Amino acid sequence: MPSENKTVLHLPARDIPVPEFLSDIARAYLTPQGGSATYPALEDKAGWRAYVAAADQAVIPLLRQMGIATTAQVDERDADGARVFDITPAGLGEGSRAVVLDIHGGGLLMCGGELCRIMGAASAARLQRRVWSVDYRMPPDHPYPAALDDCMSAYRALLRERPPEQILVSGGSAGGNLAAALMLRARDEGLPLPAGLILGTPEIDLTESGDSFHTNKGVDPGLRSLMPVNLLYANGHDLRHPYLSPLFGDFSQGFPPTILTTGTRDLYLSNTVRMHRALRAAGVPAALHVTEAGPHTGFPGAPEGLEIDREIRLFVETVLARG
Repeated sequence: MPSENKTVLHLPARDIPVPEFLSDIARAYLTPQGGSATYPALEDKAGWRAYVAAADQAVIPLLRQMGIATTAQVDERDADGARVFDITPAGLGEGSRAVVLDIHGGGLLMCGGELCRIMGAASAARLQRRVWSVDYRMPPDHPYPAALDDCMSAYRALLRERPPEQILVSGGSAGGNLAAALMLRARDEGLPLPAGLILGTPEIDLTESGDSFHTNKGVDPGLRSLMPVNLLYANGHDLRHPYLSPLFGDFSQGFPPTILTTGTRDLYLSNTVRMHRALRAAGVPAALHVTEAGPHTGFPGAPEGLEIDREIRLFVETVLARG
C-alpha cells in the first residue's frame, strides 16, 4: 500500500468542464455517475457475492451504452480446466490464423460468465480476429492465484493449437493486470511468449501508488479506489509481488512488444504511463496512446475510441507480420 507522504498540495474546490471539442458520444461518457455501493468487510463472503451480483447487473446498461452488440460464432470449450469462449467474428477471412487470448476486465471480481462472453465478442469485433475469452475464476470464492492459474491454463492450451507468433494477449483494466502477470509467469515457467500484448488502461499496481490515484480521484466518472477488492483478491499475499502488481516486475528478461492505452481522466493513467516507461527502460518495444479527456473506460463507439481501435489493429498487423 502507498507509504505516508507528508508533502501534500492542497487545492481549492474547482469545476472541471467537459471539453467542447469532444464528440457528443464522448461527452456522454464523462457525465458524473451516482455513488457506488459500500464494500463489504473482507471476511464477509456472502456480502461480496451480493456485491458482485449487483455490480454485474449494473454493468449491463453500460455495455448497451457502448454499443456492444455483435454477431459472432461462439463456442464454449475447456482449456485444461479453464472455461474459454472461442469467438469468431462475422466476416473473418478463411486465411486468418491468429488468435487473441482476451482477458476481461471487472476489477478482478466481476464480469464473469455471460458478461465475459459479451465482452469477448466485442473484442473480436473490434480487433477483427478470432478470440479466446477466458472466463477465469474470481473472489470471494476463488482468490489469487485462481484467476492467473486459469489464464495460464488457457495460454498453454492455445500454444498447442497455434505457434506463439500467431498469438496475441489482450487485457483491459483488471484483464490488463492478468495479461501482464501472465507474460511474467509464462516467461518464468519457460513458455514462449506471444507476438504482442495489448494493455488497455491496465490495473497493474494493486498498491495504487501512482499520482493519478490522487489527481484523477473524482475526475474519472466511473472508477474509484479498489483497495478493498485488491486485498480480497490477494488473499494475504504481498500486493507488490509482480504476479499481483506486474508494474513491479523485471522486464529485462523477456517481454513481448506492447501497446498501452489510457486517457487523461483515467484513474489508472499513472499505471499505464509508468508501465510504458518501465518497458522502454528494459528495451521492450512499447507504444503509448493517451486520449484527451478519456476516462477509464475510454470512449467505445465514439470517434475518439475508433481512433484507438485503429491504432490497436495496426499494432496487431505489425507484430503478426514480424512472425
